[in-house]
Amino acid sequence: MKSSTPLVSIIVPVYNAEETLHSTLASLKAQTYKRLELIFVDDCSTDGSSIILNKFLSEYDKGQFFGIQLVRHFENSGVATARNTGLDQAQGDYIYFVDADDWIEPNTVELLVEEAVQSMADIVGFNWFLSFKENEREMRQPEFSSAQEAVEWMMMGKMRWNLWLFFVKRSLYEDHAVRFLEGMNMGEDMLVMIKLFVYARKVHHVDSALYHYGRSNSDSLTNVYSSRHIEEVTQNVRELEAFLSDSKFGVESKSLINDLKLNIKLPLLISDKKAQYRRWASWFPEVNHLATANKGLSWRIRVLQWAAASKNYWLIRLHYHLIIRMVYGVIYK
Repeated sequence: MKSSTPLVSIIVPVYNAEETLHSTLASLKAQTYKRLELIFVDDCSTDGSSIILNKFLSEYDKGQFFGIQLVRHFENSGVATARNTGLDQAQGDYIYFVDADDWIEPNTVELLVEEAVQSMADIVGFNWFLSFKENEREMRQPEFSSAQEAVEWMMMGKMRWNLWLFFVKRSLYEDHAVRFLEGMNMGEDMLVMIKLFVYARKVHHVDSALYHYGRSNSDSLTNVYSSRHIEEVTQNVRELEAFLSDSKFGVESKSLINDLKLNIKLPLLISDKKAQYRRWASWFPEVNHLATANKGLSWRIRVLQWAAASKNYWLIRLHYHLIIRMVYGVIYK
């Protein structure tokens, strides 16, 4: 007979995470909600991650969780495939992803289950902490009231789409065959979370910060996209574009896709390298003329995009050194 207490499957993709995995495991072990299925997917790690996972499995109290699985890939396949492996193994009523270099508050799952059950929501979102070695900052997601509003805000750049910011009914994945594109490991969460919101009937937001997104230093604020990264993100964007055109959001999807294309390439402007600015200009060039059109973004971001579109690269460099290196470099240590 099935228990009336929801089973939650937590999926943790692991690849060469020996320096941070201990904190992740400790936070999972400390969860006040115990009807958990932990699924670790070791994507052919070459460091000590496997040893740490084996030790965790051998030492945990057999009555502490519903179950623990450790699945190993025989070759490194990337995070998209690792996430799919976890989904294929999951039995829970809800799915939650935790990355192997982050950690969660002890009451995270208990609170999310309570909110999901009470609100009868397919997806529950929440806030997070940006955590550095010496300090951390609470980061707030906007409070969305509908699935459509959440989709619009994610594509406009007003809300993050990271998997670890959302607690999702497994039926959304299974009933609609939602999976990650194999090998497309950048932008994979964007594609899947927007699909899930399109299918969701009811959604809910909790004004609590529950997830700690670990960053080692201020250099992590600088993003460098390789050609391979751009190719992977492009594939995920193209897949989403085709999906949305056939969805209930089809009418407004064209303008939203334009917003998304500008939003997705913004990290190229968090740099002082002209080569990155040129990549910005050549990636989805059809939207460059819309650089200042998205009123949902801050004036600072719109000015930054205008500077890239008009090739005023000195302004992008000034922003990088004044804001990213000096201001953020002091705050985020």
